[in-house]
Amino acid sequence: MSGGPPRGARPARATGVEVRTGDWDAMCADAAPIRLEVFVIEQGCPESEEWDGHDERSVHAVAYVDGAPVATGRLLPDAHIGRMAVRAAHRGTGIGARVLLRLVEIAQARGDAAVELSSQCHAIGFYARHDFVAYGEVYDDCGIPHRMMRRALR
Repeated sequence: MSGGPPRGARPARATGVEVRTGDWDAMCADAAPIRLEVFVIEQGCPESEEWDGHDERSVHAVAYVDGAPVATGRLLPDAHIGRMAVRAAHRGTGIGARVLLRLVEIAQARGDAAVELSSQCHAIGFYARHDFVAYGEVYDDCGIPHRMMRRALR
């Protein structure tokens, strides 16, 4: 989740937002283009690393603004949240939080004790505002500094 509005600009809070969840077959057509735009095009990650084989066994969430897909994330069976991506024009509007909190709700409902994620270092504050705690050392993933974060659910 990088970029966003120009420095000093405050994007409007999102209205007319709907977050839908489903398996990869149901969500791929809307989630994949967002991930390509954010991770491959914007951040320069190799496309071969984006498609890691975990999508088919994950729960996916996609946020829509007035029917257009603008954000996505996934929850793996091991309670790892990943592939959180928000289109640049919608960053800072609360849409990423809506996707994240929906995935946390799903993890809670299925009885997971905690959720974990690998945060880009610049996004640690975003996740911390949602009760995630950073741990471990900073590491490189696709040329971007990351750190692990965890949120207890019980």
